Amino acid sequence: MSQGMPTNLGNGHIETLLPYLLRPVKQQDYQRQRIDTPDGDFLDLDWVKRGQKKLLIISHGLESSSRAQYVQGMADLFKQNGFDVLAWNYRSCSGEMNRTARYYHSGASDDLDVVVAHALKNNDYDSVSLIGFSLGGNLTLKYAGEKAEGLDPRIQSICVFSTPCYLKTASHQLATGFNRIYTQTFVKSLRQKVVDKHALLSRQGFDLSRLNELRTLPDFDDQFTGPLHGFKDSDDYYEQCSSRYFIKDIKRPTLIVNAANDPFLSKECYPYDEVAASQTVSLEVPKYGGHVGFFKFGMGNVMWSEARALSFIRTA
Repeated sequence: MSQGMPTNLGNGHIETLLPYLLRPVKQQDYQRQRIDTPDGDFLDLDWVKRGQKKLLIISHGLESSSRAQYVQGMADLFKQNGFDVLAWNYRSCSGEMNRTARYYHSGASDDLDVVVAHALKNNDYDSVSLIGFSLGGNLTLKYAGEKAEGLDPRIQSICVFSTPCYLKTASHQLATGFNRIYTQTFVKSLRQKVVDKHALLSRQGFDLSRLNELRTLPDFDDQFTGPLHGFKDSDDYYEQCSSRYFIKDIKRPTLIVNAANDPFLSKECYPYDEVAASQTVSLEVPKYGGHVGFFKFGMGNVMWSEARALSFIRTA
């Protein structure tokens, strides 16, 4: 499948929104499995099983799920090309609220570790590839860097798209210009989760009285995401969880694809220096694609990102 480059649709916002709003996607016949976490919570895993020996594990973006069109599109292409697929849902993202006060965040690699360990425990797969989108890309890179040489040898390749490799400036960029429209949607959804968890959070000392005054991701992360997950504040959370700091330790073939016109990403999210110093990680910056868009004319209903991921993983 020839990839070329994503199509120029005019600007990064159009290239972000058009596939999201207009792309018809085949609904995957997921088999849901619920697994327990060590802290008494649960994760919902959605499988596409065909008895293959190769597995793809997909990590979705902020306030998304395994049902997102970009997740299902990727799952469908890999299913057609000899892979089983596991699209996991972060805590609070599967359609049912999780049990504990914590939910998920950009650096919650402990949950990805639980998912990977579960997928591999029965030795059903000879090889595993990881794909992450946006927040899921950051989480995936952090996980691979933390594990370094200790990453399970069956994990043979990693591919991430639209990854905010430096969380602080990316989160602040989302609070500017047209990006405020996206931010409103994200923060509204996150605030509702706080409301749904009000009893748990109140018992832990969180003040919900000014919840509706939080308008940006840095505001929300400063009041909730950071402190709830063991960080001092939003800056501490961003600094400890930004994947750019973990790239140097990744030991498996890894591809980072961030479009040059991605409206969500600040210039610090393009880790040129970190990749230049790595023997295993490469960075591609196509001129077009937006944020998790990557539409290309002439490829039918397959996104450029899906074809690029399949090509990379096949040859890694």
